[in-house]
Amino acid sequence: MHTMLTLFEQLGLPSREADIENFIAQHKLQNNNIHLAQADFWSTAQRAFLEESLEEDSVWAEVVDQLDVLLRV
Repeated sequence: MHTMLTLFEQLGLPSREADIENFIAQHKLQNNNIHLAQADFWSTAQRAFLEESLEEDSVWAEVVDQLDVLLRV
């Protein structure tokens, strides 16, 4: 089972708890109609990973969904 920490590592982002909290605070999605992977702060590789994770309902899908929720709260 993957965690938010391992997701951030997979995305090549700083993955300490404080780093994750800061990322979420700084990247809130103001438009609820935008798909997570289409947010403008992802690189091309990160976007592809997120899209693939959700489309294929991969082992990453649950934690990607969690990140999506956290960015919209």
